[in-house]
Amino acid sequence: MKQILVIVPFPMSEENLAARRQQLKAVSLSPDLNFVFRSVKAAPRNYVSQADMVLADMGILEAGLDAEKEGFAAVCIDTMSDSGVAALRSVLSIPVIGPGRTAMLTALSLGQKFSIVTMWQKWRHLYTKTINDLGIAHALASIRSIDVAPDNQALLGGKEEDIFPLLEAAAHQAVEEDGAEVIILGSTTMHQSHAYLTEKLDVPVINPGPLTYKKVEMLLGANLTHSRNAYPISSVPCDEMIKAMMDAASKFDH
Repeated sequence: MKQILVIVPFPMSEENLAARRQQLKAVSLSPDLNFVFRSVKAAPRNYVSQADMVLADMGILEAGLDAEKEGFAAVCIDTMSDSGVAALRSVLSIPVIGPGRTAMLTALSLGQKFSIVTMWQKWRHLYTKTINDLGIAHALASIRSIDVAPDNQALLGGKEEDIFPLLEAAAHQAVEEDGAEVIILGSTTMHQSHAYLTEKLDVPVINPGPLTYKKVEMLLGANLTHSRNAYPISSVPCDEMIKAMMDAASKFDH
């Protein structure tokens, strides 16, 4: 059986980590794959500033540094920011997949225009960076936010009656007013709303976290991974320094 590491971008209790594991139920996966969820040692409280993004990259990099040595066949990153993906690809030969690019590129295979429906306006920079990096701004119909501060620990549990209708209204606006042909959920923390929105909308709704599991399954089956020409290995690895930095950071309340 092949082991897949899923890196959760915030330190979490076992109870809250279980809410992340629920994403596995959203897709049919090979019984030959086993997904292991691991929290980072330290992280920003949320992804608002560029300083937050640097810490996010470091925490996720440290969490996956030894994935290949530990016997994992691939790594999935459980955040739409794709934090740590490029860094981990520069130290690992196994596939490293993030949901941001995966979701957007898949959306472009299903329609010509997509919209991102998200919880928080302050997350907008997460999407525009990836969109600009990919050069696909022409395909973005809109980014619609309900502007509700997210709960990265408990996710949407207990808030369904309040949050789901707001997300539905935003998605309908994206389709009817902005011309979206595909909807992307703006965060893996929103995965609990996917089934509800799929029933309410007449366009595809992409659930980004589970989609990375299917992509890893496909890449492993096709014996593909990232290009070393695109992600060269450092001539002076700093693994021990990175681990020491995150060990120190884990002692602080972020």
